Amino acid sequence: MSADNNQSDNNLPTDASAELSEESLNELRRIRREKLKKLQDMGRNPFLIETWDVSAYSGDIKDGFESMDGSRVSCAGRIMANRHMGKASFIDIQDKSGRIQVYIRQDAITPEEYDIFLTYDIGDIIGVEGAVFKTRHGEISVRAERVVLLTKSLQILPNKFQGLKDTEMRYRMRYVDMIMNPDVRETFITRAKIIKEIKRFMDERDFLEVDTPILTTIAGGANARPFETHHNTLDLDMKLRISNELFLKRLTVGGFDRVYEMGKMFRNEGMDKNHNPEFTSMELYQAYGNMDTMMDLLENLVSRAAEAATGSVVIEYRGKTFDLSPPWERLRMQDAVKKWGGEDFDIIQTDEQARDVAKKHGLEDADKLTRGLVIAELFEKYCERHLDGPVFITGHPVDISPLAKRDPDDPRITRRFEAYVNCWEIANAFSELNDPIDQYKRFKEQQEQLESGDEEAHPMDEDFVNALEVGLPPTGGMGVGIDRVIMLITNAASIRDIILFPTMKPSEEI
Repeated sequence: MSADNNQSDNNLPTDASAELSEESLNELRRIRREKLKKLQDMGRNPFLIETWDVSAYSGDIKDGFESMDGSRVSCAGRIMANRHMGKASFIDIQDKSGRIQVYIRQDAITPEEYDIFLTYDIGDIIGVEGAVFKTRHGEISVRAERVVLLTKSLQILPNKFQGLKDTEMRYRMRYVDMIMNPDVRETFITRAKIIKEIKRFMDERDFLEVDTPILTTIAGGANARPFETHHNTLDLDMKLRISNELFLKRLTVGGFDRVYEMGKMFRNEGMDKNHNPEFTSMELYQAYGNMDTMMDLLENLVSRAAEAATGSVVIEYRGKTFDLSPPWERLRMQDAVKKWGGEDFDIIQTDEQARDVAKKHGLEDADKLTRGLVIAELFEKYCERHLDGPVFITGHPVDISPLAKRDPDDPRITRRFEAYVNCWEIANAFSELNDPIDQYKRFKEQQEQLESGDEEAHPMDEDFVNALEVGLPPTGGMGVGIDRVIMLITNAASIRDIILFPTMKPSEEI
């Protein structure tokens, strides 16, 4: 509100959803439609206007006031507040860079135009032409010489963001969320900066960005339940990808030594503050690299993204401080289980011994578990919640790593890491398995688990095995959870805060 007066925004409801009855809302909407009809009858239908020449945004005017003082500008935006005082009015309009005050006098735009202007409502989008000036109270403003209604808003905006009391309504009505809460728009501007910086980082390292299929007959590359659909023309059951890993490895076989793709993945799984069924991931593969190459790359990528977005490699997240500068801590999964789970798998060597441990800790289906699976389940049960990080967890059992090379010093584990920050997994990487015989055996074991009811087991992919038989060079590969990285850097409480349109149940309340 202008410092020039203290009048309230009388025609803007404090809480359109709570303090106005449905009957009142319907009446206000009816009045807006009547106003629109009158304008249309006058030959002034705003919906027939195709364009408006914007010469300056609010941020340009405020930042460049010293050079723009007295200059004529053309701007446009949504009316967010108005104060009418007889023959003069102040309004605030909001555009992509913020808000600016507009001063409108009756004698500057003619009495007839002024009367029409007085019918405009909060939420309407207008174009303004006039001179830049500063009020006697020091507020940078535009003195209007022309005001044109560009879009008539037929809905009622809440006055304050807390007017949307149902948190989920923010996500359903993201367009209102963004209008009423500038911080939301800033979050998505920051998201775009982070993604742009990540791609710049990859380009600088000579990685080629590619696109691989989203629809596929085999949803491989991860252990997850896919979404299923059907192609009518081919009469073919298909799936949405859960990962793009196997396609990118095929490209590495074909001669692309450094390749990456950032895009949407789809997993038919639960939803919580860290999970959305549709999410953004980046997969990358570097021929002649390995797990250690991927560690170095991830440390530098995440720290650079944070610095580009915030100006620092030290970030604050929900009261915690994380220093993302390299190098990050390294910790074996087996050592983590010993530290927080109290079990030493340097001593526990057989499946039988491991099953006794599983029963001791109440693990489900303990009699069916292998030593590697017990390690993995104890890690998940006891260790993940302690991994504030940033930290690399290494030494994953082969049992849960069907696409990673075995460790030459201990073939029961793999050359794999998961990176954790704030107890969240943000990346998963391997020295990629390129032995087609071993890969076929692992796929066969996974296929048996799939057929026995494990919907997240990895399906057999014989074409991928064939690609490995053609020859995959020694390769380092990694998947990065882009949404989680952005959550950390933007201090977002939920993944839905950094996805423009998160997955929601249908609602009849809108």
